[in-house]
Amino acid sequence: MSWAQALDVALFRFVNQRLANPFLDSVMPFFSGNRFFIPALICLSIFLLWRGGSRARVFVPVLFLILALGDGLVINTIKHAVARPRPYLQLDGVRELLGRGESGSMPSSHTSTWFAATFLAYTFYRRSWRAMLPLALLVGFSRMYVGAHFPSDVLAGAMLGAGYGAAGLFAVNAVWRTWGRKWFPEQWRRWPSLFGTPAVLCVDPPTPIQVDVQARWIFLGHLVIAVTLIARLLYIGAGKIELSEDEAYQWLWSRHLALSYFSKPPLIAIAQFIGTSLFGNNELGVRFLSPVIAALVSLMLLRFVAKEANARAAFWLVACLQCVPLAAVGATLMTIDPLLVLFWTVAIIAGWRAVQPGGKTSDWIWVGVAIGAGFLSKYSAAYQIICFLFFLLFWKPARQQLRRPGPWLALLIVALCTLPVIVWNSQHDWITLHHVSQNAGLDKQWHWTSRFLVDFVVSEFFLLNPIFLIAGLWAWVALWRQQNRSGFLVYLFWMGAPVLLGHLLYTLHSRVFPNWIAPAIVPLLCTAAVFWDERWRTGATRLKPWLIAGILIGAIPIILLHDTNLITKIAGKPLSANLDPLRRVRGWHQTAVAVAAARESLLQEGKPVFIIAAHYGLVGEISFYLPEAKAQVSRTPLVYYQSADHPENQFYFWPGYQSHSGENAIYVREEKPTEPFSARIEKEFDSIADLGVREIEYRGRIFRTLHFYACHNLHANGTN
Repeated sequence: MSWAQALDVALFRFVNQRLANPFLDSVMPFFSGNRFFIPALICLSIFLLWRGGSRARVFVPVLFLILALGDGLVINTIKHAVARPRPYLQLDGVRELLGRGESGSMPSSHTSTWFAATFLAYTFYRRSWRAMLPLALLVGFSRMYVGAHFPSDVLAGAMLGAGYGAAGLFAVNAVWRTWGRKWFPEQWRRWPSLFGTPAVLCVDPPTPIQVDVQARWIFLGHLVIAVTLIARLLYIGAGKIELSEDEAYQWLWSRHLALSYFSKPPLIAIAQFIGTSLFGNNELGVRFLSPVIAALVSLMLLRFVAKEANARAAFWLVACLQCVPLAAVGATLMTIDPLLVLFWTVAIIAGWRAVQPGGKTSDWIWVGVAIGAGFLSKYSAAYQIICFLFFLLFWKPARQQLRRPGPWLALLIVALCTLPVIVWNSQHDWITLHHVSQNAGLDKQWHWTSRFLVDFVVSEFFLLNPIFLIAGLWAWVALWRQQNRSGFLVYLFWMGAPVLLGHLLYTLHSRVFPNWIAPAIVPLLCTAAVFWDERWRTGATRLKPWLIAGILIGAIPIILLHDTNLITKIAGKPLSANLDPLRRVRGWHQTAVAVAAARESLLQEGKPVFIIAAHYGLVGEISFYLPEAKAQVSRTPLVYYQSADHPENQFYFWPGYQSHSGENAIYVREEKPTEPFSARIEKEFDSIADLGVREIEYRGRIFRTLHFYACHNLHANGTN
């Protein structure tokens, strides 16, 4: 196929170089990518949903669904599989008018998106091709003109875009024709197929179809859960972001399973072990359970609230939960918080069943198991014992439970679940107790201060979605002003309020991190959904605009949080590295490459070379993203944490690098002028040479600055 490749290159040079002129140089970059496209698309979508009628309300969701799945599943998969280098990486003299992209060249995702959108728009609006097709062709042409793609990339993108657009629409239409008649009979009568114009209703009224409204809300809830689960798995699998330092650090734990660890209980390591056993040691394997847990929590809440309140409140609870930024982060990153929220939710549901008149002792057993599993995920799960105690003491109908064996049996089960942590700590001088108390500031003398209060309130205001946070707090306050309080709402209040209010008060002593109140999100939103749904039913006005505003205020930042490169496209310039919220999950491949280059240079001296890092997160990231290190992480590690006189993290309890006596090492640390060089490192080696500073860049921005040192000849008596 050399003739085809030669033709491809010749056509590219013709468009990129022979057709070059000042006019096209100013116009083509605009069509290839500009800051106005995404805001214009959002505004147009809102306008169509507002004024476009039923046709638009079908078209807009179908468009976004198919484009997201097509680009994430089809195009991104092919890009990674083909891995064709961009023209400027293969040819000399390429005119680069928009900088360099990091993804592969085949196929062009810009072109595929436009041709898919053109096909979908033509299906719903026949005359739209007159504008959409010329724009799609211009976009494809511009991708060659700016030097980003070969003609074959653009042709493949156009064919694939139209193809997945058609396939996606046929699939959606098949689902609509099968399920639309059952769940949405009125809309189905008017629009029995997504192809063509709405059907004209006959003069005689059609025979009514009985629809279970509650079941329809449940169905919609299941649909939201399924779509978000698939979208999150595709996002994680696409490799858009890398592991955070804590994820990489805990991934190392999963390679060395134990009863407990320096700072955390064992379930986070077990969760990552399960994921990586299923999908391998990659981002999908590490994070697989996070979106699955989020889906399970949503599913349990949908069923629970539908049964105890009504299905409409349950649906909106699930929908709103997807638009809380802190919950969205927990549905992506695999940390201890998703596990804690999962078991907290299980305990809430089991506990409510236990305190009902027909409650069983087995329900309390489930409460104990859930809180115990939560404790093995995060120590703050013990707060839920206090929540249950407050509810049983202050809600008179439930007070009789204290005279029954159920709560005490649950407490016994929780105590048994703490045994792995107790056994491990008894073998390691109770280090976790010292670490947790120090981390919470319990070792400090109590001095009242308000400097942490404002930070906490502001961060929670945005991370919990301001509309939904106010709605939940309003519901809590209104609950206690009612004469006849709902026992269900009182129960939900006590399952969340002590956590949120307790941490609020603790800010007067020490800094409280935003994620510490994660368990309070579920009961807070449950209370808001049930309370405001009751108001809606009793004729309260203006609730719908606030609901829509809350969803938009939450959804837009969440979309940007998943890919801050969109901010670059909107603003026309990249977000500062210091302000980029994805800074901690980007640039680690480049970091591993820089470390590998330094190690390869030192290997030229003829001795084996291992790696030492000055931060536990840096050890985890290098171990994960450096292929040689990942291959032997479960045997003799290639990367170690710097030796220390006392426990600073989990590495203190694992074998150190003393077995590498006589070898050389690369010592890596983040450049911090106020942090002195490790005195122990200087004593452990014959000599140390400063290799200078490396700036780790991501798309032209400096994400971190690392300092490298060459350490020669590890002493035989080096200690760790």
